[in-house]
Amino acid sequence: MISDPFRFDGQVALVTGASRGLGAAMAIALARAGADLALHAYESCEDTAAAIRALGREVSATTGDLSPKDAPAKLVADVIARHGHLDILVNNAGIIRRAPAAEHGDADWEDVIAMNLSSVFRMCREAGRHMLARGRGKIVNVASLLAFQGGITVPGYAAAKGGVAQLTKALANEWASRGVNVNAIAPGYMVTENTRPLRQDPERTRQITERIPAGRWGQPEDLAGAVVFLASPASDYVNGHVLVVDGGWLAR
Repeated sequence: MISDPFRFDGQVALVTGASRGLGAAMAIALARAGADLALHAYESCEDTAAAIRALGREVSATTGDLSPKDAPAKLVADVIARHGHLDILVNNAGIIRRAPAAEHGDADWEDVIAMNLSSVFRMCREAGRHMLARGRGKIVNVASLLAFQGGITVPGYAAAKGGVAQLTKALANEWASRGVNVNAIAPGYMVTENTRPLRQDPERTRQITERIPAGRWGQPEDLAGAVVFLASPASDYVNGHVLVVDGGWLAR
């Protein structure tokens, strides 16, 4: 019997894209539940690290680009060397490039696929090897509503996030019986830097808000419960699931 299925005392979680927004909120949520954190982002994670230290948890922070093929392996090895083990991986890092499909250049397509899909696979693969050897672990990938819908002017992003959802299921098929849970969160329209162009367009903001049954855009903190659940022993029998956190958007 687990005394508290939502606690992570003694566990280490790696969160990518943790400098702000969704990644920062999820990292802090895991720290509040007792995890020590390894943070990674393209830019400084120090604000997030300071918030975690204030909670009395251990934290390390590194920066860099996860797109190069060797970057995920180096990051996972570094985290294990620093912390001794890795129990939870949250693949949140991502980019978005907006342009009509007929004008969407190869460079934008390739950059988005490399960051949002290929690096996620490599992070899962490297962390998964360590977790499989230990017989346990939790991987939470961050997908999107666009794993289910096509979006507008973001073909690379939609393709990559659809791929993340399918990758999540494929890994769960192989690893669930070996103690490693792989699931995903699909956020709806959230107040983040990625959605700033949409929020600066009054007409698009109105259209989107009117469709959300909750009547508002999500805040990064709205993912706290979802990530804690999927990373915790409470979700030990949840495998290959894409948990939508969208204020009801898909229900309408």
